[in-house]
Amino acid sequence: MTTIDRSVRHLTGLGGASTSRVLNLLSIARNHADDPDHKAKPLFLAQPLNRSILLRHRIRSDESYMFPTPRSVATKIIVPFDEQELRLGGRSFFVDQTGYFETLQQIGNYRDDHAAGRDEEVLRLIDSVPSLDPFLLREHLRINGFDVAGSYFEISLGDRKRMYEYVAKSISGLIQRATGNAASSHAFSTQKLVSALLSTEVDEKLEPLRLTLGLDGRDFREGVFSWRGFLYYKWSMTDFLPKIRAVLREVRTIRAGNIKTPEQGFYLTEAKRRIAEAVQQAGRDVSEALKTYDAAYSQLIDSSNPNAFRSFLLDAPRMFLELGEKTGALSHMASFWQYRFPKGQSVRVDAEELTVIFQGFEASFGIGTPQHLALAS
Repeated sequence: MTTIDRSVRHLTGLGGASTSRVLNLLSIARNHADDPDHKAKPLFLAQPLNRSILLRHRIRSDESYMFPTPRSVATKIIVPFDEQELRLGGRSFFVDQTGYFETLQQIGNYRDDHAAGRDEEVLRLIDSVPSLDPFLLREHLRINGFDVAGSYFEISLGDRKRMYEYVAKSISGLIQRATGNAASSHAFSTQKLVSALLSTEVDEKLEPLRLTLGLDGRDFREGVFSWRGFLYYKWSMTDFLPKIRAVLREVRTIRAGNIKTPEQGFYLTEAKRRIAEAVQQAGRDVSEALKTYDAAYSQLIDSSNPNAFRSFLLDAPRMFLELGEKTGALSHMASFWQYRFPKGQSVRVDAEELTVIFQGFEASFGIGTPQHLALAS
């Protein structure tokens, strides 16, 4: 079952590709229309899906009937009616809604079941990660055997602009070692190196670094992608870490109305404890992973020892997925809570809705169990 979706009109201002909540495949397709790699390694085999807009969507009360089991957030796919005029809206459906696979087949207009099954698996993988951030998506698909063009994993223009200054400052030591202290040379090299790191391609601008580290092309490309991801998560942590602390305080103190059974009340109390513990543990794990990067980078810059950073780049793809999943879970929790309970407004929530929200958080952190869900019912 598809619905006519007018919300796509609010996405017309997306000038880039991806954020943690939106994957704008239509914009990516336009920007890479002449890129042979983009055509050769598509994210989806069905053209309508490959030019759609995916977003993390908070399930409203009038949409809950569409799912066989309760959930607070779902992945929505919007296929525009007219790619040149998005204000006309589009057809939309959710991953795992009732009749989801039949809807996918209808929209994708597949010629065989294999292609439909392949795209359905990609959608399920996308739906299974806690965030749509491009670094996490790319690594999650890669380790599950999907070789997708790098163009699908660009960060949005807005994020690139906000990250530029942070990355330039973060790698200033590397730039100074490479260029000396000449101001004009430093400014030029900063622009080149930061642009190269924020690009989806690893080109000749980074070749001197590859030679210094003694890595072959594939290992270097994979390592640089993960390095970019580590910088992305370090930058994003500065934004959402204060938010998650504030949200955690509110989670611990929120009170739900209309608790129907003692079991439901017990679930909400225990879920608060489990979520708080998961947030604290995820924060520690993320900090430890970022410290590993900081130590390796320090060895490269302060001790002129490239071996530690070389080892980091080789290990980074292995560490990266866990870092992305935990950072994504923290970011999702902070953004969702602040969207649902805006600052300055009175908090009113009944037990049933809070149960669904807590179940979503527990699933993001991988701590939900059938026993917990049974108590919440």
